[in-house]
Amino acid sequence: MTSGASTPPRAASAVPSAPLLSVRDLAKTYGKGESSFDALRGASFDIHAGESLAIVGKSGSGKSTLMHLLALMDEPTSGTIALDGDDTRMLRGRRLNAVRNKTFGFVFQQFFLTSSQSVLENVILPLKIAGVPRSERKRRATGALEQLGLADKAKNKATDLSGGEKQRAVIARALVNNPRIIFADEPTGNLDSRTGQVVEDILFTLNREHGITLIIVTHDEDLAAHCDRRIAIRDGLITTPEEAAA
Repeated sequence: MTSGASTPPRAASAVPSAPLLSVRDLAKTYGKGESSFDALRGASFDIHAGESLAIVGKSGSGKSTLMHLLALMDEPTSGTIALDGDDTRMLRGRRLNAVRNKTFGFVFQQFFLTSSQSVLENVILPLKIAGVPRSERKRRATGALEQLGLADKAKNKATDLSGGEKQRAVIARALVNNPRIIFADEPTGNLDSRTGQVVEDILFTLNREHGITLIIVTHDEDLAAHCDRRIAIRDGLITTPEEAAA
């Protein structure tokens, strides 16, 4: 899975009739009155199971806001997000946490690994939150590390890893609950080009060979070009890629 060769875009496949995520008139405003700021304005689109989608735009365009809303990490000011046809506004408390933990995996630019814990303990965390029995937690986390070529680093502290190894550990953590969707926010942003290519190949292999829906927030045009399609954002509005780059 850690091949350094670039992964070409796959041919378009038949689009299923029902979207995995359906977004309608989604908006997010921060603040009130004269100090309010419209971070996202009226976004509408569908995402189908097994797709790879890039969300592109300049810093401050609203792309990270959109990702946080799609991942149910924040609530929209207005509009709806449906997951498998079900309105996510009905999800609250433990039910929301359970759906998010089971359905989504997260890969962030900043890694967010706990430095005082071992690599294995970091990967186990989502399973612990989900209430998975101890023996099963270790088995699944070890399997995820093996899949990412990090089995020999399981007992190491997270601080002992290189940048590329840290990002692979983050991907292992994202995989451990068998998610249907992986959200990746600038996943290669803190990596050199060679290591970034390895991480990119891993993500697209998971998408293309395992059917995991991949949603990437990035300003990297090369990374976005490998996705099945892209959504471009400028000043909180979905627009064309050319307008977003202007």
